Amino acid sequence: MRILHTMIRVVDLERSLRFYTEVLGMKLMRRKDYPEGKFTLAFIGYGDESENAVIELTHNWGVSSYELGNAFGHIAIAVDDAYKACEEIKSRGGKVTREAGPMKFSATVIAFVEDPDGYKLELVQRK
Repeated sequence: MRILHTMIRVVDLERSLRFYTEVLGMKLMRRKDYPEGKFTLAFIGYGDESENAVIELTHNWGVSSYELGNAFGHIAIAVDDAYKACEEIKSRGGKVTREAGPMKFSATVIAFVEDPDGYKLELVQRK
């Protein structure tokens, strides 16, 4: 068994695709409209779905907002240099909500960014 994908609902699919591809550098793997169901699915990630987990962006047509709730935490992304990644994300218009630095009670360097819908993504610096 392996994890295939994590699904998140997005209000504006084009805005979200720009964020994940242009700001975070992911690739659009596939995208499909389901007119009868009135939704679109877009799969994004850093590597081929046959070997890597990806994110499924679900856009339900006509929905203008979602409540994120308090159960979801974040999606973690490994980076070589969290400090540099934060600077690059900010230069591309991304929102850094916690600058890179050591985690409390640990030497692991982390940072947090937020996507256009308010989902948190943790950047974890490789050791």
